[in-house]
Amino acid sequence: MDNNKRKKTILKLLNDPSYIPMKIKELITILKVPKEDRTLFESLLNELIDEHKIICTKRGKYAVPSQYDLVYGIFRGNQKGFGFVTPDDGGEDIYIMAKNVHEAIHHDKVLCKVIKGRKTEGEIIKILGSELPTIVGTYFEHKSFGFVVPDDNKFDTDIFIPKKNRHATIHGHKVLVQITKREKDKSPEGEITKILGHINDPGVDILSICYQYDLPTEFSNEIMNEVAKINNTVSSKDKAGRIDFRDLMMVTIDGEDAKDLDDAVALELLEDGNFRLSVHIADVTHYVREKSELDSEALARATSIYLVDRVIPMLPHKLSNGICSLNAGVDRLALSCTMDIDKNGNVFNHEITESVINVDRRMTYTCVKKILEDKDENLINEYIEFVPMFKNMEILAQILRDKRKKRGALDFDFDETKVILDETGYPIEIKAYERNVATKLIEEFMLVCNETVAEDFFFKEAPFVYRIHEEPDIAKITEMLGIVTSFGHTIKSRKKVHARELQQLIEAIKDKPEEEIISKLILRSLKQARYNEDCLGHFGLNARYYCHFTSPIRRYPDLQIHRIIKSHLRGKLKGKKLKDFYKRVSEVSKQSSLMERRAELAERETIKLKKAEFMEDKLGETFDGIINGVTSWGIYVILPNTVEGLVHLNNMNRDYYIFDEVNFRYVGEHTGQVYQIGQKVRVKLIKVDKIAHSIDFKLIGRV
Repeated sequence: MDNNKRKKTILKLLNDPSYIPMKIKELITILKVPKEDRTLFESLLNELIDEHKIICTKRGKYAVPSQYDLVYGIFRGNQKGFGFVTPDDGGEDIYIMAKNVHEAIHHDKVLCKVIKGRKTEGEIIKILGSELPTIVGTYFEHKSFGFVVPDDNKFDTDIFIPKKNRHATIHGHKVLVQITKREKDKSPEGEITKILGHINDPGVDILSICYQYDLPTEFSNEIMNEVAKINNTVSSKDKAGRIDFRDLMMVTIDGEDAKDLDDAVALELLEDGNFRLSVHIADVTHYVREKSELDSEALARATSIYLVDRVIPMLPHKLSNGICSLNAGVDRLALSCTMDIDKNGNVFNHEITESVINVDRRMTYTCVKKILEDKDENLINEYIEFVPMFKNMEILAQILRDKRKKRGALDFDFDETKVILDETGYPIEIKAYERNVATKLIEEFMLVCNETVAEDFFFKEAPFVYRIHEEPDIAKITEMLGIVTSFGHTIKSRKKVHARELQQLIEAIKDKPEEEIISKLILRSLKQARYNEDCLGHFGLNARYYCHFTSPIRRYPDLQIHRIIKSHLRGKLKGKKLKDFYKRVSEVSKQSSLMERRAELAERETIKLKKAEFMEDKLGETFDGIINGVTSWGIYVILPNTVEGLVHLNNMNRDYYIFDEVNFRYVGEHTGQVYQIGQKVRVKLIKVDKIAHSIDFKLIGRV
């Protein structure tokens, strides 16, 4: 019996409902451990303790943590002193009052005791170390001592730096600091382990965020040596046995800055009036071999990260921008999904094949938009042979969109933030990056392709990585509807909300002043989409089957799906391979969901940073904006360029304002003036904190 099986035997006993905590001698007797294995048995118990699967009490008795209302997890702090413990086993977060936090700080690994009678409230009883090896912050000198203010404001304390631990650090340096000592009622002590540069040095701000979120900044020499052996061109041997689509007219359509092009599209109008849409996706798995160093690193990253001034790719540039990228005019290997779609948007026939392709043109969203929407004559003439296909694509995309809306899929139309930087990384313009006819066209084609592939492999009963979006909590929906009702909109009140009802609400607010505000409220009330080995459906798309198949250069789940599909196409999805895939999809789903969340937070933080930097020289200026959030501490106002700031309660004008919690609004005690979500207001910029990435406004009045 191997050690893992021995551990499972121990856990099976300790998890038995009838088990009473025992000492090691009793366990040895119960489990009939041979004399020669007793040292091994004790080491296995210690390993299970280190793995946070069991505990040993002060009296030397072994049990699972839940028997003593104990939970292992990660402490997530708050600048107000309280926090939450996220359990290692994935259970519900446990609230920790400030008095029960003790010396724990943000990102600490902790052992927490659940307070009896309150399943979601607890007390930190042991700190096991930090989840992060170091903390990112800014060093400040103050007479005889120094201290580091962490960049993440969830740390509610500064870190004291004794003179001997400062090394060459000077006032204003961005640094990495390691906690070295903790004492009750004192700030933790630390040591500077790395100087990132001065706070005013170009690029140091984004580099700090990379370290804060533990983002990978380079590939190892081993991986780069592995990548160096990959050919830059597709050989005849690589093309053998593949369907040849090189004579099919096809294009890529992406943003101007995109260099990792993983999808190409082609559309044919059939004689019966139906459409044949083919989506060709880069065959990354041909180059990223399973269980190689490169594959392990790709899974560790799980996603490419798009920061305002750089891309941190999942794969080295030789692959992501080179041999895997579907660049125009060169042969490339692909996995192609060809779909026959009728005039109502139904896919009535499809085929997934390994292929070789050659993209005719590298198109941009802007260019296709000018052809279809602006009727730009110069561009129409330049791409005259492609224009009929683009027009048919527009027609098909509208059919697919209408079908999705009819079934109740949510279609949010948010303006994303586009940050324009100069050569030093300074933001010279921030604007709303609007979706257009071309971006929506590609969205629809990728959606229908992802649904088709997911449904196909669901009915094949194969191991798979699905993209799921669970139904929202009714409590959050009820809270959202409480605000929406104040605008005169509502949906039927019931225990279970349907996506179709939310889509009808989105349609009802179309082109109204409150459209973006209510859409964001709806979005905030929904759960986060994630990856899962079980097909649990996608609430937001109102889709029974959904996956991510179309971006294997920048998302690991897509790459994993390609491996499964290719194994099936080659008749190898059986035996040990099948068993391995079942284990693998669970690991990939969990890791990819975690890394996706990390990437989103880092991307959002870099945008907030650049917004603060952009507003720094505009102190005292006035702006018109819209109230998009109301809290007990003030109101949030968003400007047309997507910059958002807080009007603190103290900075509201000429009255004492009372927070109406039920209706999410403020009412002036003397004037009766009301401020609520969706109203247009004028504000004055009074403070910018580049370190905290925050912006403060003073309210002047309604517009």
